[in-house]
Amino acid sequence: MIEQKKINIDTDTTENGSILIFTVVIIFIFSLVMLGLLSYATMQIKVTRSAVYDQQAFQLAEAGANYYEWHLAHFASDFWDGNASTTPGPYLHNYVDTDTGQLAGQFSLTITPPTVGSTIVTVSSTGIPAANPKEKRKVTVRYGIPSLAQYAFLTNSDAWIGDTENVSGQFFTNGGVRFDGTGNAPIMSAKTTYICKFSFGCSPDQTKPGIWGAAPQATQNFWQFPVPNVDFTSITADLATLKSSAQSGGLYLAPSNASGYLLRFQPDGTINFYKVTSLYNDPSGTGVELDINGNNVVHNNSIDYQNISLLYNKPIPANGVIYIEDQTWVEGVVKGRVMVAAAVLPYSAATAPSIHIQNNLTYLAKDGTNSVGIIGQKDVLVTYLSPNNLEIDAALIAQNGSAERYYYSGQLLNSITIYGATASSGTWTWSWVDGGGNCSSGYCTTNTTYDSNLLYSPPPSFPLSASGYQQISWSSN
Repeated sequence: MIEQKKINIDTDTTENGSILIFTVVIIFIFSLVMLGLLSYATMQIKVTRSAVYDQQAFQLAEAGANYYEWHLAHFASDFWDGNASTTPGPYLHNYVDTDTGQLAGQFSLTITPPTVGSTIVTVSSTGIPAANPKEKRKVTVRYGIPSLAQYAFLTNSDAWIGDTENVSGQFFTNGGVRFDGTGNAPIMSAKTTYICKFSFGCSPDQTKPGIWGAAPQATQNFWQFPVPNVDFTSITADLATLKSSAQSGGLYLAPSNASGYLLRFQPDGTINFYKVTSLYNDPSGTGVELDINGNNVVHNNSIDYQNISLLYNKPIPANGVIYIEDQTWVEGVVKGRVMVAAAVLPYSAATAPSIHIQNNLTYLAKDGTNSVGIIGQKDVLVTYLSPNNLEIDAALIAQNGSAERYYYSGQLLNSITIYGATASSGTWTWSWVDGGGNCSSGYCTTNTTYDSNLLYSPPPSFPLSASGYQQISWSSN
């Protein structure tokens, strides 16, 4: 009996031991699972919290950029956040949650002002949340004021683009346009209909749509009319301000007591200034202008310089503004950014000077670092002695007259290339055609290519849009 009892005790002990081991294994596995779950939950909490801080930092950075956009709208020339210092920053601002009254964090601003001739301001805003200052985000935004050189061509009068002419960039006229050439951007007229006259290929005068002509269908797809009128006076520069800028930090040339001045740009960034002492007589004796009303006006005055006298060589001034109270000729290779204005104040049609282009005017490189603005208070004229193939790299403004080349009987030239923009109050033309549509004078092939750098990096003191700063680009790290 004793033996049997001992066996029973051993069996119970074995069973109890098995249960204990099984329980320990279950607890161990459960602990591992729970530890994993707790670790995962902890990690998720950290990730969520980090995401919250990251989003807070981003929102704070955005708030800083938005704040400075507002600041520029009210203080367009303040690139120092209202400080006397002219350093780029950083400028630190607290950001308070208006709902709780608690400090949500800060944003730190670094502001890069525009370079000479540019309107682009770069604002870098770093958001710093109060709950975790180590979690930062940065937003970089570029703002710029568009210049009024947003069109490859802008005129206040009627126009005719012939079948050998190409316009690359936006075209706008407040008048009507006969468009027989090619284009690759919006071609706009403010007119529903207009009266096409003999000088634009209509005989007798005819009522035509705001835009019409024999342009290829691909070009006609860009036609838009009528569209709102462009206030041409808004593209004219404040000549009084330009004069003041030239006298205070640029170059000012008083009347020459001769025929005017020649500015010959040099590839080293300097300019040779000459006094024009005599003019050629045009071989034809006369030149014919197409005035703002499309009427032919005969000119007996020569516009080509003959004898010149060197005055001095000077670099482009620091503020880039040159103001001349006399007839002016420009040519050469431009290195740098410069505005040349020829004007006599107050304005009078009898005394207003023009700017003349007798030879090539080109940029050292077409990379946005070089830019020249040309403002003739009256006209911008290509002269009789201009070369057979002419290139003009510039933003041209004929403020009260026309950008054109006079009609000279029988003088046929090959091509003119404009890289930049042209704004002409009066009728614009580099070439003339006969009643049959054949080239009869001037440049038989014309090409206009818009310089996109002019939109936000125009020549110094170039007229700007009244729209104020606009966002150009946005990036975040």
